[in-house]
Amino acid sequence: DAVDATTHYEIYATEETPSLTAIIVDTNPRAWAAINNVLPISKALANILVFVNSQLAYSSSSQVAIIASHTNRAVWLWPTPPKPPKPQENGDDVEMADVDPAFTSNLPKMVPLSKRKASANKYAQFAQIESSILTSLRDLMTSTTEADLATTTTQISGALTLALHHANKTSLQLTAADGAQATAGSAKNNGAPASANPAALSSLSGSLRGLHARILVLSVSDSSASQYIPTMNAVFAASHAGIPIDILSLHGAPTFLQQASYITRGTFLEATSPQGLLTYLMFGFASAIDSRQTVTTTTTGAGQAGTRAAIDGATGLEQLVSPSTTNVDFRAACFCHRKVIDTGFVCSICLSIFCEVPEDAECYTCGNKLALGRYGAKPAVVP
Repeated sequence: DAVDATTHYEIYATEETPSLTAIIVDTNPRAWAAINNVLPISKALANILVFVNSQLAYSSSSQVAIIASHTNRAVWLWPTPPKPPKPQENGDDVEMADVDPAFTSNLPKMVPLSKRKASANKYAQFAQIESSILTSLRDLMTSTTEADLATTTTQISGALTLALHHANKTSLQLTAADGAQATAGSAKNNGAPASANPAALSSLSGSLRGLHARILVLSVSDSSASQYIPTMNAVFAASHAGIPIDILSLHGAPTFLQQASYITRGTFLEATSPQGLLTYLMFGFASAIDSRQTVTTTTTGAGQAGTRAAIDGATGLEQLVSPSTTNVDFRAACFCHRKVIDTGFVCSICLSIFCEVPEDAECYTCGNKLALGRYGAKPAVVP
């Protein structure tokens, strides 16, 4: 400028924080059979795939994970878990896993040309996710026995745990990659210390670093009272990590999922018309997270440089008005009989809940003596 005879200019570089959407699909066969005439599971999967494709098409940094919450276990639909290595009988012979199976001699015939054209006209990642979901879900339904069909609820707590684990693992990988880039930049600048990547820093205490994650649960069955404790543990872990849990209830009364959405500041939506699943997904939960950070670099004519970071923009959930519910069922399940109760007895030490007074008024969890006062005392009858 006119004072020191140097020129100042600013370069604005916008970096987008990666986002992860973990979708948990309730795959209870009995629950889907109850709404089969309204929304078959085949049409529901087609609508879910459209929603997944929209999330991936929103940004190149968007990621999705899909988990099936079944009656007896939680199964990955995408990404597929790595298969265990096959034992090799020939010493140094290695199986060529990267060769197209259509051109190997082990297969009796080639892949039909019509299928190749269909795959060529579809985005590779979309086709890969669709194939993985359909194959994994078909294997899951095939392995379901009659004993599994007797269960009317699903393992939602296990599915939430898998989603939280995947989000934490993805955050650690992104943070490690940012740290490696910062180290490489420091070495390139002749040992000058490189500034930390603002995208890898967390603005909330305890939240994930370098990643915006959320969980979307598609529920078709009721909440199991026996899963109250593990479900609440997963919910509080998600709240501490700053991961909102969105709920779309197609059928049933998910009492604990309402509390999960309320605690994590997510969105709870009850679909009165399940046949409009895609509409609910696109208008209620398609607000992909878009957090951008602007890094301003100031360079002077003398070759001096400085950096200044400023957060510009907010998440899509803050920019859009998300649907909400005013009535939340805050009932809890007792620790003794696993029943959802309105009124119970709470231990003042460990906060365990009981539907009736325990034996000898001792807490089953910590052994504390409950102070019941005059509860249960019978009035003295004066003759």
